[in-house]
Amino acid sequence: MHLEESEEAALAGEHGEIMQMAYRILVATGEASDAERLIPIRWAHLSGVNYNTIGGAGEEFLRSISSRGAKVRIRTTLNPMGFDADSVERYGLGDEFVSGQASIAGSYEAMGVAQSFSCIPYEIFETPRDEQVAFAESNAAIYANSFAGARTNKESAFSALASAITGKSPYSDLRREEEEGGASNVTVRMSAKEPDELTYGMLGYFAGREAGSASSVDISGVSASAMDRRQCKAMCGGMGTSGTCAKFRFVKEEEGDGDACGGGSGGRPETVEFDDDAARKVRDELDTAENGDVIALGSPQLGLWEMSDLLERLRGRSFKKRCMVFCPRAVKEQARKLDYVRGLERAGCEVLADCCTCLSPLLGSDKVDAVTTNSIKGAFYMNNASGVGVDLKPLAKILEDETE
Repeated sequence: MHLEESEEAALAGEHGEIMQMAYRILVATGEASDAERLIPIRWAHLSGVNYNTIGGAGEEFLRSISSRGAKVRIRTTLNPMGFDADSVERYGLGDEFVSGQASIAGSYEAMGVAQSFSCIPYEIFETPRDEQVAFAESNAAIYANSFAGARTNKESAFSALASAITGKSPYSDLRREEEEGGASNVTVRMSAKEPDELTYGMLGYFAGREAGSASSVDISGVSASAMDRRQCKAMCGGMGTSGTCAKFRFVKEEEGDGDACGGGSGGRPETVEFDDDAARKVRDELDTAENGDVIALGSPQLGLWEMSDLLERLRGRSFKKRCMVFCPRAVKEQARKLDYVRGLERAGCEVLADCCTCLSPLLGSDKVDAVTTNSIKGAFYMNNASGVGVDLKPLAKILEDETE
């Protein structure tokens, strides 16, 4: 991988050990992904925030580099942490988790990172079109590449942090122009009937798995104009859990059925059907409980439109069991000003900022046996990381079954 003179100097340690460490990470990442060089980026979004995911070793690492003067050079935002700081005392979390999580947040703040604690940065910050960014959150990376017109690798926690410190990222295939990189080797044809947000989440999950090691996948039989925001996010969230794919592109039926559009034998992608039977198999894999002890909405977190829509759908009804609604703090503050929060609380919701359904100790196996959710991403992590059963159903069905 070619490095400019200034980058070689930083790699040699001429700009300090923190910068040297960051460039070592970028060079290793770039070489592993056949990047030809490093390029400037405008925005980094970091994972590695939740104490449940990085633990004591991660907390110590962040505390060490922040105390030695590590600073970010570009706009840098954060994924969710493990709890809402405004209500943490209500949930009986251990002192080790609470103090470790506070230390992680403090270290990032000392480095100049915005305390956004959101997995949907594209809804609370303007996403620059045709610009290079570095997003470590999988659903955000897929959304940026597929809907928002930005370009990002599917970053790791370390590579995104290194990009934030240097303002650079490897120029890998997903960052190149459409005709040059990110080619798909499979087309998934969407033919499931009467799709809702759960169907689109399953489509993303299925497509990500079918893509295998490819960085991009083509999808036919549906278009962005036919999907609402909830469905788009569900699709990105589902795809982000099932493989390494970090981009999809909608193609016309005839293009997906044989026109050369990258990948596959002779430049023709294989076509795989996502029909009702395929959707049923995905659901059977992730739907592992008949009922949930608690309802969890927000993986990815809910945006302002979804908060408004949820309140409108309730229409004076209330949840019969505990319902936890996860959103970014910026959205919660907007929703509070518009009186959405009060309305949702009257309907039995707990509105929580800074955290989300996935990997939160608020929904650990020591707290609940099973969770009802409409999130494929949430279902995957509940089943495979948290040891919690999942009652998986679309929002409309949740409201039908769980409110009165």
